[in-house]
Amino acid sequence: MAIVETRGLTKSFRIPGQPPVQVLKGVDLTVEPGERVAILGRSGAGKSTLLHILGGLLKPSSGTVRIPGNIGFVFQAYHLMPELTVLENVILPTYARGRIRGKVARLRARELLEKVGLADRMDHLPAELSGGERQRVALARALVTDPEVVFADEPTGNLDELTGADILRMLTELSKGATALVMVTHSRDAAAICNRTLTLADGVLK
Repeated sequence: MAIVETRGLTKSFRIPGQPPVQVLKGVDLTVEPGERVAILGRSGAGKSTLLHILGGLLKPSSGTVRIPGNIGFVFQAYHLMPELTVLENVILPTYARGRIRGKVARLRARELLEKVGLADRMDHLPAELSGGERQRVALARALVTDPEVVFADEPTGNLDELTGADILRMLTELSKGATALVMVTHSRDAAAICNRTLTLADGVLK
């Protein structure tokens, strides 16, 4: 059974005094368990809009979205809680999901932070970390609930080339197995870690 399925997905934005701007025009997408899919497109093509709809952060104007499993999300801008430590940021999604809690959640978070090379930074605040370290925290946070699919929005967009390559390597390693990956990016180098590449242009996914 597909882990992500959309049919006829559209999204329009209304700007006061102007006609509606249609960003997505009937997007159909199916992602199987364990599949890694990259969605390429120029800046402003609607890639992030599509991903935010898939992740439940934005409502479509029409069409259907079906995601039967648990999800994780990696943002370009990290979106870490500044008042929480690295460890607390990674544990945070477990409170909402209810799949793992308490000591198990803490152990899982520590395990992931060790895997991304942040064993000695768990008690630090996000402001004390570099951009690459923040993105590694965001990656661990996305995976802490053992999601069926991870959505990644330009995960290397704010990073230098070397740090970005390191994040992509970790994303590939940590999302192995049955975890699917849907990544939107403008970078063909980033898309190369995926086994299927689609392009979003003029509101249509091909």
